[in-house]
Amino acid sequence: MYHPDLIRHPENCPALVLNADYTPLSYYPLSLWPWQTAIKAVFLERVDIVANYEREVHSPSLQMKIPSVIALKQYVKPSEHPAFTRFNLFLRDRFACQYCGSPHDLTFDHVIPRRAGGRTTWENVATACSPCNLKKGGRTPREAGMRLHVEPIRPTSWQLQEHGRAFPPNYLHESWHDWLYWDVELLA
Repeated sequence: MYHPDLIRHPENCPALVLNADYTPLSYYPLSLWPWQTAIKAVFLERVDIVANYEREVHSPSLQMKIPSVIALKQYVKPSEHPAFTRFNLFLRDRFACQYCGSPHDLTFDHVIPRRAGGRTTWENVATACSPCNLKKGGRTPREAGMRLHVEPIRPTSWQLQEHGRAFPPNYLHESWHDWLYWDVELLA
């Protein structure tokens, strides 16, 4: 019987990684491991296989289906507060300028400018497009006559995960659907 997985190159067979509680380690970026890492983790007994691709890999003494969903055997506790990175800042602000809403040419802006003692912290940095950042310059939003859509806050890891769920990847293997929840209507 023909199955699309059978013609899939192994490089295109990542494994969705779930925590020990069967929730994804991360939604955005989606927690994926290359097939080699997933198989190594299986042999090291660090993960359980939840689902497989139809595609197989072979060695002289073994034939094995490539795992498509794996679950860690030991729970990894997510940190309460994520690292302050450009990517996490953009994710907190949903990849949109906090002044005009544009998703293009994004950078970050110090709400209280550094020249006025503003620090590079979650609470003082907002996503801004280059034109708005240039327009605001070294002034506060009030001085520049600009208004922030949302005041910057220090997000929790849970908040970033929730924001990440708004950005599903281009490809979701059918075996992943039971573990990921993008635009899923739950039945009561």
